[in-house]
Amino acid sequence: MSEDVDLPPGYPVQWEADVVLRDGSVGHLRPIRPSDEEGLHAFHARQSDESIYLRFFAPLRRLSDKDVHRFSHVDYEDRVALVITVRDDILGIGRYDRIDAGSAEVAFNVSDHYQGRGIGSVLLEHLAAIAQEFGITRFTAEVLPQNRKMLTVFSDAGYEVSRKVEDGVVALHFDIEPTDRSKAVVMSREHRAEAISVRRMLRPSTVAVIGAGRSPDSMGHHFLKNLLGAGFTGEVHPVNRKAKKILGRKAYDTISDVPGRVDLAIIAVPAENVLKVVDECAAADVDALLIVSAGFGEGGGDGDELQAELVRRARGSGMRIVGPNSFGLINTDPALSLNASLSPTMPPVGHLGLFAQSGALGIAVLASAARRNLGISTFGSAGNRVDVSGNDFMQYWIDDDDTHTVGLYLESMGNPRKFSRIARNLGRIKPVIVVQSGVSAYGVPPGHRVRRTKMRPAVFTAMLKQAGVIRVSNVHQMFDVAQLVVHQPLPAGRRVAIVGNSSALGALSAGAVASRGLTVTHGPVNLPSEATAEEFLEALTRAFQDPDVDSVLTCFIPPIVAHDEDVTDAVRSAARGSDKTCVATFLGMRGVDSSTYMDEGGTGQAIPIYAMPEDAAYALAKATKYAEWRNKDHGVPVAPAGVNRRVAEDVVQTVLSVDPEGRRLDPDETAALLTAYGIEVWPTRRAATVEEAVEAAGDIGYPVVLKSTAPMLRHQGGITGVRVDLVGEQSVREAWASLNERLSPLAAGQLEVQRMATPGVSCVVTAEEDPLFGPVVSFGVAGLPTELLDDISHRIPPLTDVAVSELISSVKAAPVLHGHRGSTPVHRAALADLIARVSTMSDDMPEIASLRLNPVNAHPGGVQVLGAEVTVAPTARRADPGRRSLT
Repeated sequence: MSEDVDLPPGYPVQWEADVVLRDGSVGHLRPIRPSDEEGLHAFHARQSDESIYLRFFAPLRRLSDKDVHRFSHVDYEDRVALVITVRDDILGIGRYDRIDAGSAEVAFNVSDHYQGRGIGSVLLEHLAAIAQEFGITRFTAEVLPQNRKMLTVFSDAGYEVSRKVEDGVVALHFDIEPTDRSKAVVMSREHRAEAISVRRMLRPSTVAVIGAGRSPDSMGHHFLKNLLGAGFTGEVHPVNRKAKKILGRKAYDTISDVPGRVDLAIIAVPAENVLKVVDECAAADVDALLIVSAGFGEGGGDGDELQAELVRRARGSGMRIVGPNSFGLINTDPALSLNASLSPTMPPVGHLGLFAQSGALGIAVLASAARRNLGISTFGSAGNRVDVSGNDFMQYWIDDDDTHTVGLYLESMGNPRKFSRIARNLGRIKPVIVVQSGVSAYGVPPGHRVRRTKMRPAVFTAMLKQAGVIRVSNVHQMFDVAQLVVHQPLPAGRRVAIVGNSSALGALSAGAVASRGLTVTHGPVNLPSEATAEEFLEALTRAFQDPDVDSVLTCFIPPIVAHDEDVTDAVRSAARGSDKTCVATFLGMRGVDSSTYMDEGGTGQAIPIYAMPEDAAYALAKATKYAEWRNKDHGVPVAPAGVNRRVAEDVVQTVLSVDPEGRRLDPDETAALLTAYGIEVWPTRRAATVEEAVEAAGDIGYPVVLKSTAPMLRHQGGITGVRVDLVGEQSVREAWASLNERLSPLAAGQLEVQRMATPGVSCVVTAEEDPLFGPVVSFGVAGLPTELLDDISHRIPPLTDVAVSELISSVKAAPVLHGHRGSTPVHRAALADLIARVSTMSDDMPEIASLRLNPVNAHPGGVQVLGAEVTVAPTARRADPGRRSLT
């Protein structure tokens, strides 16, 4: 946003952010600049006498040039000021002035015309984060008692605020270190604002189609036709300079000529004309834009620049964007009937919310849902996803009563850390099904803004599992699962009954169920092919009434005696009223048995029908595992005792002040950093001669270990680069001679001495800062499981105690930690505590580019960190930085 402006020295561009305000509009937050003097005068002139008095405690109708100069000229460290703007007009100002080393006075001023939009809260949130970067831990403020709005900003922020009235002024004091409550407040406000911003797009009262042509082949014509054909209950206005009427509707020359306020503008003009139209929409106070035009980042070159400018102008004017290159938006609510898409038909009403990115996928997704008679609630296609993404739609679906299940087809992911957080919140109340082949440095669709990741696809898989997402491989599987979780109760367990009329089909079904990790506890019951409908009903009823059954899978080939419809009726009758899950395999059929609907909205326990038993078993297993995740204890956030974040930050900042590009820490720096988080690293002593080795062993205390420092030999099981359990001077000398003889030909003869550890299991704990995922914590058993078999598990902080436990248990080599073959189990709680500390450190400090604890010796009495390597580097702001900001 500041690229066309002369910036003062030291201007912190990284503080700039686009933020969704409480009403769903967008404000641009940035540091104040000297060039804002005129804007400050204009802002002050628009304020009421009351607001001026509440801010300055005096009736200053006009600010002096000296005051404005002081307000607009800051040093961006001890004196910091932020402004929020829309169309370059200042809507709010927040500032702090340092009082002493650890505290600063904070003040705010919000435009009278923009009160109630959460501007003061956003400014406080960002100021607090910035102040902490400079070691400020406490804010003070002075507020008049009648300034209730500002008092509310402080009291509702989640901090522990102390108040004292002195001389008619309320003096406030509070620590700005984030607390669980303040973090929850920030996330709640973000959720509410982003949900409202999507709601304004999916539930508009007035829609304008800009570029609605008379030609039936034009894209704008299709959008207008589909809007009208679906019976949209709001107002629809075509905008076209060259037509008086289109499809019987009066056409307007420009968006500013449209009567009343436009909630959603659909832009279907050539790419080279889009920016002009966006500016016109901004001038007309349009709420949101659906841009269906192509020719942006998907083509590269000038399209990338055009796309970046599109985002800058729209957000700078307070508008959110769906697109460009979007297939459209749909809301099937009969009270609205919005079909702002290229789909010529409105999908049936239902409870599945769908999101796709490219237009081609939008067509495929909607067509597949229609073939299965699977109703949807809302649909969105993000196109190039320059602004509104699947994260925003999930925020909306959390509160949408019409959506019971969510399906996402993701071609890319711009903010996995935020996705994980939102999906976890949504998944606790509604199933989230994701089609995604993986995230890597390759395969990013053209036009999608995605930070490159260094991580392997296993990290993405772990992130989805951590979030409780139901991951599938294709659209077919997504709808197989969706038609079950939308219309059936979730399975209470893994016990399955199988009832059918073919022994071959029954055996196939039982094998499919078992292969998916479920257990057949009833049947397979194989009725004869000549069985009547009454016999079917009797067998099914026994299955549903069996207390050892959680789900019933019925599988039928066309019977000889009973009619197909009679069998279907038997399934409906047996399942009706039961709280157990029912799925059916009727060979050659797939979809939802709509005859069991209880109302027009698709509510009721409709029977999901599958063409083959394998499909039914797959969907049932996915639903069962999701139900287990949803019902389990998710734990509490880890909060290790004895953490001194300030000391750790001092270590890192000291290193970066000398080496701005970053580097690997030396042993003393590594020890100081880890000690600040309660992690003790066992010291080692380098020895260039045998005499130095003997001296080091005496200082450390016997028994000791003598080992090579060569990376190719360290921590390798079976490699002769280590001599252990050396109990005296003679044994050290003999070990030295032996290692020198063996390692000299390999140029690996530099040795070090360390105290002998307790016998245990060697583990590896790592943390890496990734441009896309942010911090990633990994765990494995050292040696062959990690290095040869890639047996490593991953999680993305912040972690709960349960997530840490699952991280340890999820590696295939975990049994060696728990008493494999009669050995004594390791101290699992101590190992979990260590991982929790690494997780907290990596979450707190993005400057830690990599941290590797190897080996970590886990034994029955605790854990011992025998080796540590840490690299620090300057880092760009995370995609999900902990304070509200659009990416």
